[in-house]
Amino acid sequence: MDQTDRKPPAQTDTLSPETEAALAVLARRFKAADNVGMQVLSLVGGQAEDLIEKLPQSVRGQLDRATKRALETAFDAASVSRTRLSDRPDWLNTATTTAMGAAGGAGGLPTALAELPVTTTVLLRAIQGIAADLGFDTDDPTVRAHCLQIFSAAGPLSRDDGTDMAFLSARVTLTGAAIHGIIARVAPRLALVLGQKLAAQTVPVIGAVAGAATNYAFTSYYQDMARVYFGLRALARDADVPVDVLLREFRLLVDPPRMIV
Repeated sequence: MDQTDRKPPAQTDTLSPETEAALAVLARRFKAADNVGMQVLSLVGGQAEDLIEKLPQSVRGQLDRATKRALETAFDAASVSRTRLSDRPDWLNTATTTAMGAAGGAGGLPTALAELPVTTTVLLRAIQGIAADLGFDTDDPTVRAHCLQIFSAAGPLSRDDGTDMAFLSARVTLTGAAIHGIIARVAPRLALVLGQKLAAQTVPVIGAVAGAATNYAFTSYYQDMARVYFGLRALARDADVPVDVLLREFRLLVDPPRMIV
């Protein structure tokens, strides 16, 4: 292709230097988020897709339903708990779920399954706390729905090179059944990554270690995703820039276009 036919990348000259710098920090956080998950896979051996095959067929068949029930329970429980206990820093959420993962993995599949909804609740509560920390009203149904959307991001055991950003641009239009609709859409995606977590926790001998490691990875990952998700919206609000503009520039930083000569 002749140089004159090249399509130049979009420019960021509509953003202030401060906004560009903040956007770059969010992009780096997004790209680095799944590193711990790859270390977990090294610990338990194999690939993420191979882990699912280690689960009994009966568990695989029920995983979608179990994940949906966990999300429905977590959605209300997480909000109620925040009225009784103050939000905790990210590191403490991670420490809590890591300990829970170790306990869940120590007893094999039965205890790992029992731990699943509790961990989901703690994760959602942590996400809501991050939204509140960045100035969003978590009593607002739309914000609570956005918190659920974090779970539609690829999980920490995926291998997507940090370029799956569909969850960032998904729009929420709330109706009477909107929350249940969002849960129904999110659950299959989350079930896939939670299935990988369950399978890792049932690895013989190192179940407790794998449980702790996977929960550490999951909590770190989804907190990072929440920081990016609500960070972009907070940046748009504070810099008075449309979210769509920031998302476009964010995509260019995360996945720069390749020039074709």
